[in-house]
Amino acid sequence: MPKFLLSLIFICMTSLLWSQESQQEKLEERKAQIQKEIRENEKLLQSVKKKEKSAVNVVIVQSTKIKLKEKLISTTEKQTKLLNNDMYVNQVQINKLKKELADLKEDYAEMIVKSYKSRSAESRAMFLLSSENFLQAYKRAQYMKQYTSYRKAQGEEINIKSNKLTDFNQKLDVQKTAKKKLIAENEKERLSLENEKREQLKLVSVLKKDKNKISVEIKKRQQEYRTIDRQINKLIREAIAAANRKAALEKAKANPSAPVSRAAVSSSKIELTPESKIIADNFRSNRGRLPYPVEKGYISLGYGNQTHPLFNTITVHNSGVEITTDSGASARAVFGGEVTSVIVLSPVNKAVMIQHGDFFTVYQNLSSVNVSRGDKVSIKQSLGKVRTNGETGKTIIKFLILQNTTYNDPQSWLSPR
Repeated sequence: MPKFLLSLIFICMTSLLWSQESQQEKLEERKAQIQKEIRENEKLLQSVKKKEKSAVNVVIVQSTKIKLKEKLISTTEKQTKLLNNDMYVNQVQINKLKKELADLKEDYAEMIVKSYKSRSAESRAMFLLSSENFLQAYKRAQYMKQYTSYRKAQGEEINIKSNKLTDFNQKLDVQKTAKKKLIAENEKERLSLENEKREQLKLVSVLKKDKNKISVEIKKRQQEYRTIDRQINKLIREAIAAANRKAALEKAKANPSAPVSRAAVSSSKIELTPESKIIADNFRSNRGRLPYPVEKGYISLGYGNQTHPLFNTITVHNSGVEITTDSGASARAVFGGEVTSVIVLSPVNKAVMIQHGDFFTVYQNLSSVNVSRGDKVSIKQSLGKVRTNGETGKTIIKFLILQNTTYNDPQSWLSPR
């Protein structure tokens, strides 16, 4: 029973180690992605600083970098915690092996002493010859044979466990080195983060003198965003009405005696046909797994109401997410669907709207578009070029997801990077 329990504990610990190694690999991948985003953000920050046209933009980009560094520190801390767990499990294995090895060596030493005392051939012969009958002599011979085999097996087991102990000790030494490296990395990032925050505070203190002017600019920009959102809402309602009219006509053809519902045609909710329901269900089932609308990039402004990075009394609203990408990047469809609108928001800002059943995805801030209304597009198909802002040097796509007229947080639909 004790051997069974020890085996069970060993299996559980081995499973835990495998699980933690897998988590370490995932965290290492996540850390590499965050470091890549920080490098991209650093390039963008340097570009913005060179232009120096808007200190507000510098602070906003710097805020994103600070958040990325905080994520990096958090990821490294998780790695350190997992490494501590691995080290604990390995130390338990080492302690267990040391005890087993000590017991084996003690047992083996006793056998050697007994063997030494009865080492002569005469002693073994006398042990056999003193048997009362042939059966007893046979049993004694078998015992001597088994005893020799057992002693050999004990020696081999000691050798195996000694090698295992060496392996675990080496693994523990590697983990201790890795832990020191992670702690050093974290300390370096913390110091860098403190410097970033100090630099940002200096900029903010300068900008706060122009708070009124900046507040007016923010309000103006928010008004522009609201106007665009209203325009998109209008187009979506038109797309819903068109889809419902089409569905109603198809029903009328199939059943001429059935009346066409005017309520359905003017509804703010798409009446799904069997075909469009399949598309909507497929889109829904991919929540959390959709590709980004650009090949490279990171979310620089999240969804919903958020406090402005400079003034905590000012709240800004974002109906989607803003993703900062490389200059010259192409926007791409996150799922297959039909282009319902190509919108000209301004002479330099275009948008594409794609329908997926009763879901819509919108891709804003495009300088050029290479699809047209009515086109069927596939996943990751290019839709056009993302515009680079001439003043800030930033290349940002604004991405929206709606179900009918209800806005969703796009970040919860996109696959983690």
